[in-house]
Amino acid sequence: MEGYSAQLPYEIRTTADGGAEIDPEILANLAIDCLDEIHRQAKNAGFKIAAVTSSVFWHSLCGLDANNVPTTPLYHLLDTRCAEDVNRVLDTHARTGCVPHSSYWPAKLLWLERTQPSTFSATRRWVSFPEYLFLRVFGKARVSTSMVSANGLWNQNANEYDHETLRALPVTPDNLADSHPPDLPDLDAPEHHLIRRFREMWPLFDSIPWFPSLGDGAANSVGSGAIGQGQFSLMVGTTGALRTVIEADTIAIPPGLWCYRLDRKRFVLGGALSNGGDVYAWLKHTLALPRDLESRLDTSAPGSHGLTVLPFFAGERSPYWRADLRAAITGMTFATEPFGIFQAFLESVALGFADIHRTMENSFGQAREIHASGGALLHSPGWTQMMANALGRTITACTEYEASSRGAVLWGMEQMQAIPNLGTLPVSLGAEFSPNPAHQPAWCQLASARRELVKKLYDA
Repeated sequence: MEGYSAQLPYEIRTTADGGAEIDPEILANLAIDCLDEIHRQAKNAGFKIAAVTSSVFWHSLCGLDANNVPTTPLYHLLDTRCAEDVNRVLDTHARTGCVPHSSYWPAKLLWLERTQPSTFSATRRWVSFPEYLFLRVFGKARVSTSMVSANGLWNQNANEYDHETLRALPVTPDNLADSHPPDLPDLDAPEHHLIRRFREMWPLFDSIPWFPSLGDGAANSVGSGAIGQGQFSLMVGTTGALRTVIEADTIAIPPGLWCYRLDRKRFVLGGALSNGGDVYAWLKHTLALPRDLESRLDTSAPGSHGLTVLPFFAGERSPYWRADLRAAITGMTFATEPFGIFQAFLESVALGFADIHRTMENSFGQAREIHASGGALLHSPGWTQMMANALGRTITACTEYEASSRGAVLWGMEQMQAIPNLGTLPVSLGAEFSPNPAHQPAWCQLASARRELVKKLYDA
């Protein structure tokens, strides 16, 4: 609800060898502090809380010992130190929806077993962050279908762990979440009773349903209103993704796209970029940029800088799925200005989304609507216009405050039968950005030059 919120910053520790990790206890304590503040606000306002829902970033991994004490940091999806172990991972994309890649659990588990054998042997359970947070407040490491479906171990059509994948890894279902066969149908069931400490701290939060966290991408698609046939959601936060939600019993997973789940009856399919809003942030932090960025983006012709760049600061996922790719700038002269570099990188990220969009339309048909969300994108109308130009489709800005949180709330309301389906409540939409036909030849040239540079540098 607007006007009631709590937010605390956290940092991802990065290392020169590709590390990206977070202290799980620090992150959990920050989340608990935010919940404490929200409880204070709700109590002061006289609210009665009906349920708790949440969305959390996908793909994180943390080890716990027999006493549920962390044995490892929380490894972020952008941690690429397991890159050389990716070639040891079975290619089960047709079943798990996950291409062998450093962002998923199989490569990270093999890397940890190889490089930290004592830590690996001391670990009794592998969890994502929301499972650890549930463990802290409920004493149980509960996980949703949505969250477990995105770790590379889940058979999407069978709706259970993929047996062949697990046989190839040094883990069993007993090393994973509290809920495992034969309790898989209850994965999305809520918990109700907090442990004593939090029951005393948060009486409004006790004895009500706390649903296991949804993956942020699945929740964002719901919250941005892109949940029907021909509806795509474009999200640019730290990273970026283009997705669609499909309700079906089973699905054929298209080559080149990932496939996870929203819940036990809905799939989420699309492509993801490892480099999204973080590229924008790095450019603004690093370059001496002019104050009139947006007006210059509005008036600058695509490719007018004469540069070809690759935005692969953190490797790349779709469509290459390679952790070894790195950012590059070609075509620089003494006349190159910081703004030209800035524009070229934003264009290149937009072209990455265009690659994903092309694959999705080949698989699911032309999108009727594309809803855009994410602070990194919506704070820059010029970049949103670039996306429309690169995709060749009209993009509509989603103006919902925290679309991912809204999606988690709608899903919880559906579970509690407070609404009949996820599309019952209308989504708030804003400006439309239509592609400029006059710029399409220039965008085609930029796309061709980008593909050629990737091929030359990385044979990809």
